[in-house]
Amino acid sequence: MNILEKITNEFDSFSKSERKVAEVILASPATVIHASIASLAKQANISEPTVNRFCRRLDTKGYPDFKLHLAQSLANGTPYVNRHVDENDTAEEYTTKIFESTLANLEMARKSLDATLINKAVDVLTQARKISFFGLGASAIVAHDAQNKFFRFNVPVVYFDDILMQRMSSINSSQGDVVVVISHTGRTKPLVEVANIARENDATVIGITDAGSPLAKECNIVLSPTVAEDTDLYMPMASRIAQLALIDILATGFTLRRGSKFRDNLKKVKDSLRSSRFERKE
Repeated sequence: MNILEKITNEFDSFSKSERKVAEVILASPATVIHASIASLAKQANISEPTVNRFCRRLDTKGYPDFKLHLAQSLANGTPYVNRHVDENDTAEEYTTKIFESTLANLEMARKSLDATLINKAVDVLTQARKISFFGLGASAIVAHDAQNKFFRFNVPVVYFDDILMQRMSSINSSQGDVVVVISHTGRTKPLVEVANIARENDATVIGITDAGSPLAKECNIVLSPTVAEDTDLYMPMASRIAQLALIDILATGFTLRRGSKFRDNLKKVKDSLRSSRFERKE
């Protein structure tokens, strides 16, 4: 949904109060992203309920949801870079745009996640005999980070970004093993095949992917952080950050589920690494 285009197209059909809101937004959309509902109402010289009605008229759930859509509609974007970046943006402009779009997409991803499914995934991970993390391309970086996080949890953890190793690992998996497959689009054929192999060998497959994708159909549990990013056309940015945040969520859930004694063990691991670092300067 391109909110700015929709506001422009429907401007003539707005009421007098709605036009006041539209004028403020169209005059400086980047400012509105950071403005409270009270601030926008004051600038437009209308009431806060009027702002909410305006937002709902544009098929958003309210002002916070409207701001998310607004952040995603600031620019058409330059292909293969980022959808919010324009060809002639200055360093300050594209830096601001990437931060703003990332923050907006993270908020959208947070709202889209199902806490029940996260809890189910944590249950499976804490009972796993072995955990494998698979990804290709940009998602391989996320899988590698997951291995780094879970490696200290006193459970066998492997990570592969080589498709042949992924296939062999999946063939050797069995009941009690958990395979986590990471793919933003869920349309990467080798990863779909790997998920199918792991599931046929009785492993539990967790997919961090699009809920309606071919990969999702091969998974026992699907965690789908919604991010409006077309990685067929643009460089993976916000989607990768959302995946990393989800790995942090699962690692945190794992730590809390294991209890205080487990956290004491993590402290020992941390303490053992201190000698590898220079002392912090005061």
